[in-house]
Amino acid sequence: MSLKSEALSLLKTMGVTLRPGKMPALSPITGETLAEIAEHSAADAANTIATAHQAYREWRTTPPPQRGELVRLLGEELRTHKAALGKLVSIEVGKVTSEGAGEVQEMIDICDFAVGLSRQLYGLTIASERPSHRMMETWHPLGVVGVISAFNFPVAVWSWNTALALVCGNAVIWKPSEKASLSALAAHALLDRAIQRFTDAGGHAPKGLSSILIGGRELGEALVDSPRVPLVSATGSTRMGREVGPKVAGRFGRSLLELGGNNAAIVTPSADLDLTLRGVAFSAMGTAGQRCTTLRRLFLHDSIYDAFMPRLRAAYSSVKVGNPLEQGVLIGPLIDQGAAENMARALDQARAAGGKVHGGEPVTGLGGAYAHPALVEMPSQCGPVAHETFAPILYVMRYKDFAEVLETHNEVPQGLSSSIFTNDLREAERFLSAAGSDCGIANVNIGPSGAEIGGAFGGEKETGGGRESGSDAWKAYMRRATNTINYGTSLPLAQGVTFDIG
Repeated sequence: MSLKSEALSLLKTMGVTLRPGKMPALSPITGETLAEIAEHSAADAANTIATAHQAYREWRTTPPPQRGELVRLLGEELRTHKAALGKLVSIEVGKVTSEGAGEVQEMIDICDFAVGLSRQLYGLTIASERPSHRMMETWHPLGVVGVISAFNFPVAVWSWNTALALVCGNAVIWKPSEKASLSALAAHALLDRAIQRFTDAGGHAPKGLSSILIGGRELGEALVDSPRVPLVSATGSTRMGREVGPKVAGRFGRSLLELGGNNAAIVTPSADLDLTLRGVAFSAMGTAGQRCTTLRRLFLHDSIYDAFMPRLRAAYSSVKVGNPLEQGVLIGPLIDQGAAENMARALDQARAAGGKVHGGEPVTGLGGAYAHPALVEMPSQCGPVAHETFAPILYVMRYKDFAEVLETHNEVPQGLSSSIFTNDLREAERFLSAAGSDCGIANVNIGPSGAEIGGAFGGEKETGGGRESGSDAWKAYMRRATNTINYGTSLPLAQGVTFDIG
């Protein structure tokens, strides 16, 4: 079966009916066109926003546990169609099959998590200085949440935002990456199925509660510019974030931005090198280096550098590059030819800066843009090292002093994730302290992976400072109010103020 036939079959299984059009949906595995679909217009976006706003006005009065029931049903649909959606993700963005399935599992996990949160949207009782008065903090639905997602996590990012937004009483509009439209349509179709089940069981889900906009950047701009979209959650490049953030702020809206990583790991003399090798290899090469949590910078202590590098080089040369749907393949294609060109350019810049490049050669004859992972020994953190390239490139640097390497680690403008490999408690604790890593995620004896479901995923500095999922991330999707209730028969004033009128 061709990739096109398989993709269309998977879409049919999940209840997707494609609207034919002129926008191509491509597979990076072979470069072939999977489908040509219709795009939404600017007028469609305006109508979608208006409908979503009205849906929010109705949905906000639904009790949160009932809202959680809808998300529970979405989790069930995702469980039922995990294999199909995971396979479609692999076909459309080139992830190996275990990573495609793993992304859907993450969607299931966030649904479970959000269902629990639907009964924990709490406020606070605040001490008042006025007798017979009570103050309290309450939280209320925010409005329409716009979600703009990138190709590297084509469906999981949507679920992080949507599951929490729905239980918080909001409507959602999704603008997925043009490079992952089919996966987005499939994921959204599963939510439509959940909504139908919710309605059939007596629940009320207003029209437009969740919508999807297929097309180019003008649709994302419509979400960014609309005052009826109080929160825009965007995942992608720093360049994109520099445009989105100021625009949303200019209308006093909120933004959740997660904008890339350029993540680093420090390997100390006490590290378990077997564990370190596995952690470094996966975090640097998985998904062809196209994750926001990909390891890009590796600092090796001088005392272990010469022993560890040959092992790392051997691991790099042993991994199988090829069709991600085939058994045993660990590295699939880059998303497109542009990504391959960016990789080649970064390696040329590394050589010009004194770097020694191992690997990185193109792999031809497979149809898509494939490349061997590159291991680059750098004299220092110079040239392209401070700039993120979405490709399997790992820059390796020596260090001698722990305090100095911490400073070097923090010198780059990105601040998503970081890690240290050490068995020294003092080093670990220092890395996690206020004087250690300046990233939103700091890990010990694990690569710079995400915070998974229970921890708020996001970063600092140029990464955007947003927090998605996580135990208190629901607050980003709600507005806070403070209430003061007078249950007495007099009106005492605060701060000793006297105001006698009779």
